Amino acid sequence: MSVADSQPTEPQSLYAAREPIFPKRVYGKFRNLKWVIMIVTLGIYYVTPWIRWDRGAALPDQAVLLDLANRRFFFFWIEIWPHEFYFVAGLLVMAGLGLFLFTSALGRVWCGYACPQTVWTDLFILVERWIEGDRNARLRLHRQKNLDLRKVRLRLTKWITWALIAVATGGAWVFYFTDAPTLLVDLFTLNAHPIAYTTIAVLTGTTFFFGGFAREQICIYACPWPRIQAAMMDEDTLTVGYREWRGEPRKNSEAVKAGAPQGDCIDCMACVNVCPVGIDIRDGQQLECITCALCIDACDDIMAKIGKPRGLIDYMAFTDEVSERAGGKPKPIMKHILRPRTILYTALWSLVGVGLVFALFIRSDIDLTVAPVRNPTYVTLSDGSIRNTYEVRIRNMQHETREFEVTVKGDPAIKVELEGATDGKISVNADEVHLQRVYLVAPAGSEPATEERSDVRIWIEDLTSGERAHKDTVFNGEDD
Repeated sequence: MSVADSQPTEPQSLYAAREPIFPKRVYGKFRNLKWVIMIVTLGIYYVTPWIRWDRGAALPDQAVLLDLANRRFFFFWIEIWPHEFYFVAGLLVMAGLGLFLFTSALGRVWCGYACPQTVWTDLFILVERWIEGDRNARLRLHRQKNLDLRKVRLRLTKWITWALIAVATGGAWVFYFTDAPTLLVDLFTLNAHPIAYTTIAVLTGTTFFFGGFAREQICIYACPWPRIQAAMMDEDTLTVGYREWRGEPRKNSEAVKAGAPQGDCIDCMACVNVCPVGIDIRDGQQLECITCALCIDACDDIMAKIGKPRGLIDYMAFTDEVSERAGGKPKPIMKHILRPRTILYTALWSLVGVGLVFALFIRSDIDLTVAPVRNPTYVTLSDGSIRNTYEVRIRNMQHETREFEVTVKGDPAIKVELEGATDGKISVNADEVHLQRVYLVAPAGSEPATEERSDVRIWIEDLTSGERAHKDTVFNGEDD
Protein backbone atom coordinates (compact mmCIF):
# COMPACT_ATOMS: atom_id res chain seq x y z
CA MET A 1 0.00 0.00 0.00
CA SER A 2 1.35 3.39 -0.93
CA VAL A 3 1.67 6.36 1.41
CA ALA A 4 -1.03 8.18 -0.57
CA ASP A 5 -3.44 5.28 -0.12
CA SER A 6 -2.92 5.30 3.63
CA GLN A 7 -3.84 8.97 3.98
CA PRO A 8 -7.31 9.59 5.53
CA THR A 9 -9.87 10.87 3.05
CA GLU A 10 -11.96 13.93 3.61
CA PRO A 11 -15.54 13.07 4.72
CA GLN A 12 -18.07 13.87 2.04
CA SER A 13 -21.34 15.52 2.92
CA LEU A 14 -24.46 13.65 1.86
CA TYR A 15 -26.50 16.85 2.00
CA ALA A 16 -26.89 19.08 -1.03
CA ALA A 17 -28.33 22.53 -0.56
CA ARG A 18 -31.47 23.23 -2.56
CA GLU A 19 -30.92 25.17 -5.74
CA PRO A 20 -33.87 27.52 -6.33
CA ILE A 21 -35.87 26.95 -9.49
CA PHE A 22 -36.53 29.91 -11.79
CA PRO A 23 -39.07 28.80 -14.42
CA LYS A 24 -38.93 30.57 -17.77
CA ARG A 25 -42.05 32.25 -19.09
CA VAL A 26 -43.88 30.19 -21.69
CA TYR A 27 -46.79 30.87 -24.01
CA GLY A 28 -49.38 28.38 -25.18
CA LYS A 29 -52.82 26.91 -24.62
CA PHE A 30 -51.98 25.13 -21.36
CA ARG A 31 -50.33 28.24 -19.93
CA ASN A 32 -53.40 30.26 -20.92
CA LEU A 33 -55.65 27.69 -19.26
CA LYS A 34 -53.61 27.99 -16.07
CA TRP A 35 -53.97 31.79 -16.18
CA VAL A 36 -57.74 31.48 -16.52
CA ILE A 37 -57.99 28.99 -13.66
CA MET A 38 -55.75 31.14 -11.46
CA ILE A 39 -57.84 34.26 -12.08
CA VAL A 40 -61.12 32.42 -11.49
CA THR A 41 -60.03 30.62 -8.32
CA LEU A 42 -58.34 33.66 -6.77
CA GLY A 43 -61.34 35.79 -7.73
CA ILE A 44 -63.72 33.36 -6.03
CA TYR A 45 -61.54 33.22 -2.92
CA TYR A 46 -61.07 36.98 -2.49
CA VAL A 47 -64.51 38.19 -3.65
CA THR A 48 -66.93 35.63 -2.19
CA PRO A 49 -67.02 37.04 1.40
CA TRP A 50 -68.20 40.39 0.03
CA ILE A 51 -71.23 39.04 -1.85
CA ARG A 52 -74.49 39.97 -0.11
CA TRP A 53 -77.61 37.79 0.12
CA ASP A 54 -80.84 39.05 1.69
CA ARG A 55 -82.24 36.56 4.22
CA GLY A 56 -84.33 38.96 6.26
CA ALA A 57 -83.66 41.19 9.23
CA ALA A 58 -82.97 38.36 11.69
CA LEU A 59 -80.24 36.66 9.66
CA PRO A 60 -76.83 37.70 8.26
CA ASP A 61 -76.76 39.04 4.72
CA GLN A 62 -73.38 37.54 3.78
CA ALA A 63 -73.83 35.03 0.95
CA VAL A 64 -71.23 32.56 2.23
CA LEU A 65 -70.67 32.54 5.98
CA LEU A 66 -69.31 29.98 8.45
CA ASP A 67 -71.05 31.35 11.53
CA LEU A 68 -69.30 29.31 14.21
CA ALA A 69 -70.66 31.44 17.06
CA ASN A 70 -74.25 30.53 16.14
CA ARG A 71 -73.35 27.13 14.67
CA ARG A 72 -74.58 27.84 11.17
CA PHE A 73 -73.22 27.53 7.65
CA PHE A 74 -74.84 29.88 5.14
CA PHE A 75 -74.36 29.32 1.42
CA PHE A 76 -76.59 31.67 -0.56
CA TRP A 77 -80.12 30.26 -0.11
CA ILE A 78 -78.92 27.15 1.76
CA GLU A 79 -78.56 27.10 5.54
CA ILE A 80 -76.85 24.15 7.21
CA TRP A 81 -77.44 23.48 10.91
CA PRO A 82 -75.14 21.45 13.20
CA HIS A 83 -77.41 18.39 13.09
CA GLU A 84 -77.15 18.49 9.27
CA PHE A 85 -73.40 17.97 9.18
CA TYR A 86 -74.01 15.03 6.86
CA PHE A 87 -74.26 17.61 4.05
CA VAL A 88 -70.66 18.69 4.74
CA ALA A 89 -69.57 15.06 5.01
CA GLY A 90 -71.25 14.35 1.67
CA LEU A 91 -69.44 17.27 0.02
CA LEU A 92 -66.12 15.97 1.35
CA VAL A 93 -66.90 12.52 -0.06
CA MET A 94 -67.73 14.13 -3.43
CA ALA A 95 -64.46 16.07 -3.33
CA GLY A 96 -62.52 12.86 -2.69
CA LEU A 97 -64.31 10.96 -5.45
CA GLY A 98 -63.80 13.90 -7.81
CA LEU A 99 -60.08 13.86 -7.07
CA PHE A 100 -59.95 10.12 -7.74
CA LEU A 101 -61.90 10.61 -10.98
CA PHE A 102 -59.69 13.37 -12.39
CA THR A 103 -56.49 11.59 -11.35
CA SER A 104 -57.64 8.34 -12.95
CA ALA A 105 -58.48 10.15 -16.19
CA LEU A 106 -55.82 12.87 -16.42
CA GLY A 107 -53.17 12.19 -13.80
CA ARG A 108 -52.24 14.97 -11.37
CA VAL A 109 -54.34 17.53 -13.20
CA TRP A 110 -55.60 18.91 -9.87
CA CYS A 111 -52.03 19.51 -8.73
CA GLY A 112 -51.05 21.20 -11.97
CA TYR A 113 -53.98 23.57 -12.31
CA ALA A 114 -56.19 24.11 -9.27
CA CYS A 115 -54.29 23.14 -6.11
CA PRO A 116 -53.94 26.23 -3.84
CA GLN A 117 -50.19 25.64 -3.57
CA THR A 118 -49.91 25.71 -7.37
CA VAL A 119 -52.18 28.74 -7.77
CA TRP A 120 -50.39 30.90 -5.19
CA THR A 121 -46.95 29.76 -6.37
CA ASP A 122 -47.91 30.79 -9.91
CA LEU A 123 -48.97 34.18 -8.57
CA PHE A 124 -45.74 34.64 -6.61
CA ILE A 125 -43.63 33.63 -9.63
CA LEU A 126 -45.59 36.10 -11.76
CA VAL A 127 -44.75 38.89 -9.30
CA GLU A 128 -41.11 37.77 -9.21
CA ARG A 129 -40.94 37.85 -13.01
CA TRP A 130 -42.49 41.33 -13.18
CA ILE A 131 -39.98 42.73 -10.70
CA GLU A 132 -36.75 40.84 -11.39
CA GLY A 133 -37.20 39.77 -15.02
CA ASP A 134 -37.45 36.40 -16.75
CA ARG A 135 -35.44 33.29 -15.97
CA ASN A 136 -31.98 34.44 -17.07
CA ALA A 137 -32.26 37.77 -15.27
CA ARG A 138 -33.41 36.05 -12.07
CA LEU A 139 -30.58 33.53 -12.32
CA ARG A 140 -28.01 36.31 -12.67
CA LEU A 141 -29.47 38.15 -9.70
CA HIS A 142 -29.46 34.96 -7.60
CA ARG A 143 -25.83 34.18 -8.45
CA GLN A 144 -24.66 37.73 -7.90
CA LYS A 145 -22.38 37.65 -4.86
CA ASN A 146 -22.17 41.34 -4.01
CA LEU A 147 -25.24 42.90 -2.40
CA ASP A 148 -25.57 46.20 -4.25
CA LEU A 149 -28.37 48.76 -4.08
CA ARG A 150 -30.16 47.32 -7.14
CA LYS A 151 -30.34 43.80 -5.69
CA VAL A 152 -31.58 45.09 -2.33
CA ARG A 153 -34.22 47.23 -4.06
CA LEU A 154 -35.50 44.37 -6.23
CA ARG A 155 -35.57 41.87 -3.36
CA LEU A 156 -37.35 44.24 -0.98
CA THR A 157 -39.89 45.19 -3.64
CA LYS A 158 -40.57 41.53 -4.36
CA TRP A 159 -40.84 40.52 -0.69
CA ILE A 160 -43.11 43.45 0.17
CA THR A 161 -45.41 42.55 -2.72
CA TRP A 162 -45.43 38.92 -1.61
CA ALA A 163 -46.22 40.01 1.94
CA LEU A 164 -49.18 42.12 0.75
CA ILE A 165 -50.57 39.15 -1.17
CA ALA A 166 -50.05 36.92 1.87
CA VAL A 167 -51.83 39.39 4.17
CA ALA A 168 -54.72 39.62 1.72
CA THR A 169 -54.86 35.82 1.67
CA GLY A 170 -55.05 35.51 5.44
CA GLY A 171 -57.47 38.41 5.66
CA ALA A 172 -59.80 36.91 3.07
CA TRP A 173 -59.92 33.65 5.03
CA VAL A 174 -61.14 35.23 8.29
CA PHE A 175 -63.85 37.12 6.38
CA TYR A 176 -65.60 33.80 5.76
CA PHE A 177 -66.26 33.43 9.51
CA THR A 178 -67.92 36.75 10.33
CA ASP A 179 -69.46 39.74 8.58
CA ALA A 180 -66.72 40.91 6.22
CA PRO A 181 -67.35 44.72 6.18
CA THR A 182 -67.68 44.84 9.97
CA LEU A 183 -64.53 42.78 10.52
CA LEU A 184 -62.56 44.90 8.05
CA VAL A 185 -63.34 48.04 10.06
CA ASP A 186 -62.53 46.26 13.32
CA LEU A 187 -59.20 45.05 11.95
CA PHE A 188 -58.08 48.55 10.97
CA THR A 189 -59.36 50.13 14.19
CA LEU A 190 -57.69 47.37 16.26
CA ASN A 191 -61.02 46.26 17.70
CA ALA A 192 -61.06 42.78 16.20
CA HIS A 193 -60.74 39.67 18.33
CA PRO A 194 -57.15 38.45 18.91
CA ILE A 195 -58.05 35.19 17.15
CA ALA A 196 -58.61 37.14 13.93
CA TYR A 197 -55.17 38.76 14.11
CA THR A 198 -53.54 35.44 15.03
CA THR A 199 -55.21 33.64 12.13
CA ILE A 200 -54.17 36.34 9.66
CA ALA A 201 -50.60 36.27 10.98
CA VAL A 202 -50.32 32.47 10.68
CA LEU A 203 -51.81 32.37 7.17
CA THR A 204 -49.67 35.32 6.10
CA GLY A 205 -46.53 33.56 7.24
CA THR A 206 -47.40 30.21 5.66
CA THR A 207 -48.51 31.78 2.37
CA PHE A 208 -45.36 33.91 2.18
CA PHE A 209 -43.10 30.94 2.89
CA PHE A 210 -44.93 28.27 0.86
CA GLY A 211 -45.49 30.42 -2.24
CA GLY A 212 -42.28 32.42 -2.14
CA PHE A 213 -39.60 30.03 -0.93
CA ALA A 214 -40.76 26.41 -0.42
CA ARG A 215 -42.72 26.18 -3.69
CA GLU A 216 -42.09 22.81 -5.33
CA GLN A 217 -40.77 21.33 -2.06
CA ILE A 218 -44.31 21.37 -0.66
CA CYS A 219 -45.45 19.27 -3.63
CA ILE A 220 -42.50 16.89 -3.45
CA TYR A 221 -41.99 16.40 0.28
CA ALA A 222 -44.97 17.73 2.26
CA CYS A 223 -47.95 16.69 0.13
CA PRO A 224 -48.97 13.01 0.41
CA TRP A 225 -50.82 12.97 -2.92
CA PRO A 226 -47.78 12.11 -5.12
CA ARG A 227 -47.45 8.88 -3.13
CA ILE A 228 -51.16 8.07 -3.37
CA GLN A 229 -51.73 8.95 -7.00
CA ALA A 230 -50.15 5.73 -8.32
CA ALA A 231 -53.09 3.76 -6.92
CA MET A 232 -55.48 6.00 -8.88
CA MET A 233 -53.68 5.73 -12.23
CA ASP A 234 -53.34 2.89 -14.71
CA GLU A 235 -51.94 2.34 -18.21
CA ASP A 236 -54.89 4.20 -19.78
CA THR A 237 -54.47 7.35 -17.69
CA LEU A 238 -53.62 10.39 -19.80
CA THR A 239 -50.58 12.13 -18.37
CA VAL A 240 -47.72 14.30 -19.62
CA GLY A 241 -45.03 12.23 -21.29
CA TYR A 242 -42.19 12.34 -23.80
CA ARG A 243 -42.35 10.39 -27.08
CA GLU A 244 -38.88 8.94 -26.75
CA TRP A 245 -39.29 6.81 -29.88
CA ARG A 246 -39.70 9.99 -31.89
CA GLY A 247 -37.26 12.31 -30.12
CA GLU A 248 -34.23 10.05 -29.71
CA PRO A 249 -31.40 10.14 -30.42
CA ARG A 250 -31.06 13.79 -29.59
CA LYS A 251 -29.00 16.36 -31.41
CA ASN A 252 -25.29 16.28 -30.45
CA SER A 253 -25.69 12.89 -28.75
CA GLU A 254 -22.98 10.23 -29.16
CA ALA A 255 -25.32 8.16 -31.33
CA VAL A 256 -25.86 11.04 -33.76
CA LYS A 257 -22.12 11.77 -33.83
CA ALA A 258 -21.60 8.12 -34.71
CA GLY A 259 -23.89 8.52 -37.73
CA ALA A 260 -27.31 7.53 -36.39
CA PRO A 261 -30.26 9.52 -37.76
CA GLN A 262 -31.22 12.36 -35.44
CA GLY A 263 -34.59 12.36 -33.68
CA ASP A 264 -36.87 15.38 -33.33
CA CYS A 265 -35.46 16.46 -29.94
CA ILE A 266 -32.78 19.10 -30.45
CA ASP A 267 -31.90 19.12 -26.73
CA CYS A 268 -32.82 22.80 -26.38
CA MET A 269 -33.77 22.32 -22.70
CA ALA A 270 -36.91 24.43 -23.19
CA CYS A 271 -39.04 21.79 -21.41
CA VAL A 272 -36.69 21.81 -18.41
CA ASN A 273 -36.40 25.59 -18.22
CA VAL A 274 -40.17 26.11 -17.93
CA CYS A 275 -40.80 23.29 -15.43
CA PRO A 276 -41.93 24.69 -12.03
CA VAL A 277 -40.59 21.62 -10.19
CA GLY A 278 -37.29 21.49 -12.09
CA ILE A 279 -37.48 18.02 -13.66
CA ASP A 280 -36.66 16.75 -17.13
CA ILE A 281 -39.79 15.09 -18.51
CA ARG A 282 -37.61 13.25 -21.02
CA ASP A 283 -36.39 11.05 -18.17
CA GLY A 284 -39.84 9.47 -17.94
CA GLN A 285 -42.64 9.58 -15.39
CA GLN A 286 -41.49 11.06 -12.08
CA LEU A 287 -43.06 11.58 -8.68
CA GLU A 288 -42.30 15.30 -8.83
CA CYS A 289 -44.29 15.95 -12.04
CA ILE A 290 -47.51 17.86 -11.31
CA THR A 291 -48.86 17.50 -14.87
CA CYS A 292 -49.03 21.25 -15.43
CA ALA A 293 -48.24 20.72 -19.17
CA LEU A 294 -46.05 23.83 -19.46
CA CYS A 295 -43.37 21.61 -21.02
CA ILE A 296 -45.88 20.76 -23.75
CA ASP A 297 -46.29 24.43 -24.63
CA ALA A 298 -42.54 24.98 -24.61
CA CYS A 299 -41.81 21.94 -26.80
CA ASP A 300 -44.64 22.70 -29.23
CA ASP A 301 -43.23 26.19 -29.70
CA ILE A 302 -39.78 24.78 -30.54
CA MET A 303 -41.26 22.17 -32.88
CA ALA A 304 -43.11 24.91 -34.76
CA LYS A 305 -39.89 26.89 -35.16
CA ILE A 306 -37.92 23.97 -36.58
CA GLY A 307 -40.75 22.72 -38.78
CA LYS A 308 -41.56 19.54 -36.89
CA PRO A 309 -45.05 18.33 -35.89
CA ARG A 310 -46.22 19.14 -32.37
CA GLY A 311 -46.67 16.47 -29.72
CA LEU A 312 -43.10 15.40 -28.97
CA ILE A 313 -44.15 16.07 -25.37
CA ASP A 314 -47.87 15.64 -24.90
CA TYR A 315 -50.70 14.16 -22.88
CA MET A 316 -50.55 10.45 -23.61
CA ALA A 317 -51.27 7.01 -22.16
CA PHE A 318 -48.90 4.09 -21.84
CA THR A 319 -51.24 1.87 -23.85
CA ASP A 320 -50.57 4.01 -26.93
CA GLU A 321 -46.81 3.45 -26.88
CA VAL A 322 -46.75 0.13 -28.75
CA SER A 323 -49.11 1.41 -31.44
CA GLU A 324 -47.20 4.67 -31.93
CA ARG A 325 -43.80 2.94 -32.03
CA ALA A 326 -45.18 0.85 -34.89
CA GLY A 327 -46.35 3.95 -36.71
CA GLY A 328 -50.01 3.69 -35.70
CA LYS A 329 -52.27 6.32 -34.19
CA PRO A 330 -53.12 6.69 -30.51
CA LYS A 331 -56.59 5.85 -29.26
CA PRO A 332 -59.09 8.74 -29.16
CA ILE A 333 -59.01 10.71 -25.91
CA MET A 334 -62.56 9.75 -24.97
CA LYS A 335 -61.67 6.05 -25.09
CA HIS A 336 -59.00 6.71 -22.49
CA ILE A 337 -61.36 8.74 -20.32
CA LEU A 338 -64.48 6.56 -20.61
CA ARG A 339 -63.40 3.26 -19.13
CA PRO A 340 -64.73 1.13 -16.23
CA ARG A 341 -62.73 2.88 -13.48
CA THR A 342 -63.69 6.42 -14.46
CA ILE A 343 -67.30 5.41 -15.11
CA LEU A 344 -67.47 3.87 -11.62
CA TYR A 345 -66.03 7.01 -10.01
CA THR A 346 -68.45 9.17 -11.98
CA ALA A 347 -71.41 7.01 -10.97
CA LEU A 348 -70.44 7.11 -7.27
CA TRP A 349 -69.82 10.86 -7.44
CA SER A 350 -73.20 11.44 -9.11
CA LEU A 351 -74.97 9.15 -6.66
CA VAL A 352 -73.66 11.08 -3.67
CA GLY A 353 -74.52 14.41 -5.33
CA VAL A 354 -78.06 13.35 -6.20
CA GLY A 355 -78.51 12.03 -2.65
CA LEU A 356 -77.42 15.37 -1.17
CA VAL A 357 -79.72 17.34 -3.45
CA PHE A 358 -82.61 15.01 -2.62
CA ALA A 359 -81.92 15.32 1.11
CA LEU A 360 -81.74 19.10 0.76
CA PHE A 361 -85.16 19.34 -0.87
CA ILE A 362 -86.97 16.92 1.43
CA ARG A 363 -85.57 18.22 4.71
CA SER A 364 -88.07 19.70 7.12
CA ASP A 365 -87.95 23.29 8.33
CA ILE A 366 -88.76 22.14 11.85
CA ASP A 367 -87.13 19.52 13.99
CA LEU A 368 -86.91 18.45 17.61
CA THR A 369 -84.82 16.40 19.98
CA VAL A 370 -86.19 14.77 23.13
CA ALA A 371 -84.04 14.00 26.18
CA PRO A 372 -85.74 12.37 29.21
CA VAL A 373 -84.65 13.79 32.55
CA ARG A 374 -83.17 10.83 34.45
CA ASN A 375 -82.84 12.29 37.91
CA PRO A 376 -85.38 11.31 39.04
CA THR A 377 -86.71 8.92 36.37
CA TYR A 378 -90.28 9.76 37.35
CA VAL A 379 -92.16 11.58 40.11
CA THR A 380 -95.27 10.34 41.93
CA LEU A 381 -97.60 13.29 42.53
CA SER A 382 -99.90 13.72 45.55
CA ASP A 383 -102.92 12.32 43.66
CA GLY A 384 -100.98 9.19 42.72
CA SER A 385 -100.39 10.14 39.09
CA ILE A 386 -96.95 9.58 37.52
CA ARG A 387 -95.05 12.42 35.89
CA ASN A 388 -92.04 12.15 33.53
CA THR A 389 -89.94 15.17 32.61
CA TYR A 390 -88.37 15.75 29.19
CA GLU A 391 -86.16 18.46 27.74
CA VAL A 392 -87.42 19.13 24.23
CA ARG A 393 -85.36 21.27 21.85
CA ILE A 394 -87.48 22.67 19.02
CA ARG A 395 -85.64 23.95 15.96
CA ASN A 396 -87.41 26.59 13.94
CA MET A 397 -85.44 26.80 10.69
CA GLN A 398 -87.95 29.20 9.19
CA HIS A 399 -87.03 32.85 8.75
CA GLU A 400 -89.96 34.03 10.88
CA THR A 401 -91.28 33.37 14.38
CA ARG A 402 -93.62 30.38 14.57
CA GLU A 403 -95.98 28.93 17.20
CA PHE A 404 -95.90 25.22 17.96
CA GLU A 405 -98.25 22.84 19.70
CA VAL A 406 -96.89 19.81 21.55
CA THR A 407 -98.90 16.58 21.67
CA VAL A 408 -98.22 12.99 22.66
CA LYS A 409 -99.21 9.73 21.00
CA GLY A 410 -99.00 6.30 22.58
CA ASP A 411 -101.70 6.23 25.23
CA PRO A 412 -104.70 8.57 25.50
CA ALA A 413 -104.37 8.61 29.30
CA ILE A 414 -101.09 10.55 29.13
CA LYS A 415 -101.47 14.32 29.29
CA VAL A 416 -99.02 17.00 28.19
CA GLU A 417 -97.99 19.95 30.38
CA LEU A 418 -95.59 22.68 29.26
CA GLU A 419 -93.47 24.62 31.70
CA GLY A 420 -94.12 28.36 31.36
CA ALA A 421 -96.80 27.95 28.64
CA THR A 422 -100.30 28.60 29.97
CA ASP A 423 -102.07 28.20 26.62
CA GLY A 424 -100.26 25.00 25.60
CA LYS A 425 -98.43 26.74 22.76
CA ILE A 426 -94.74 27.50 22.33
CA SER A 427 -93.41 30.50 20.39
CA VAL A 428 -90.02 29.94 18.77
CA ASN A 429 -88.11 32.82 17.22
CA ALA A 430 -86.92 32.71 13.64
CA ASP A 431 -83.90 30.54 12.99
CA GLU A 432 -83.47 29.56 16.62
CA VAL A 433 -83.53 26.53 18.89
CA HIS A 434 -85.92 26.73 21.82
CA LEU A 435 -85.42 24.57 24.92
CA GLN A 436 -88.75 23.60 26.44
CA ARG A 437 -89.35 21.47 29.52
CA VAL A 438 -92.27 19.13 28.86
CA TYR A 439 -94.11 17.02 31.46
CA LEU A 440 -96.03 13.87 30.56
CA VAL A 441 -98.50 12.89 33.28
CA ALA A 442 -100.32 9.53 33.54
CA PRO A 443 -103.28 9.29 36.02
CA ALA A 444 -102.97 6.87 38.93
CA GLY A 445 -104.02 3.35 37.99
CA SER A 446 -103.73 3.94 34.24
CA GLU A 447 -101.74 1.52 32.12
CA PRO A 448 -98.72 3.81 31.55
CA ALA A 449 -98.55 4.58 35.28
CA THR A 450 -98.49 0.94 36.30
CA GLU A 451 -96.11 -0.36 33.62
CA GLU A 452 -92.37 -0.07 34.06
CA ARG A 453 -91.87 1.42 30.56
CA SER A 454 -94.25 2.51 27.81
CA ASP A 455 -93.41 3.68 24.30
CA VAL A 456 -94.63 7.19 23.50
CA ARG A 457 -94.17 9.62 20.64
CA ILE A 458 -93.90 13.38 21.15
CA TRP A 459 -95.18 15.49 18.25
CA ILE A 460 -94.75 19.16 17.46
CA GLU A 461 -96.91 20.98 14.91
CA ASP A 462 -96.26 24.31 13.26
CA LEU A 463 -99.60 26.06 13.70
CA THR A 464 -98.91 28.31 10.68
CA SER A 465 -97.93 25.77 8.05
CA GLY A 466 -99.30 22.60 9.61
CA GLU A 467 -95.89 20.92 9.26
CA ARG A 468 -95.21 18.28 11.89
CA ALA A 469 -92.24 16.44 13.36
CA HIS A 470 -91.88 13.77 16.03
CA LYS A 471 -89.45 11.83 18.18
CA ASP A 472 -90.00 8.50 19.95
CA THR A 473 -89.17 8.12 23.63
CA VAL A 474 -90.30 6.12 26.67
CA PHE A 475 -92.58 6.85 29.63
CA ASN A 476 -91.37 5.38 32.93
CA GLY A 477 -94.01 4.16 35.37
CA GLU A 478 -94.06 2.27 38.66
CA ASP A 479 -92.58 -1.21 38.74
CA ASP A 480 -95.14 -3.41 40.42
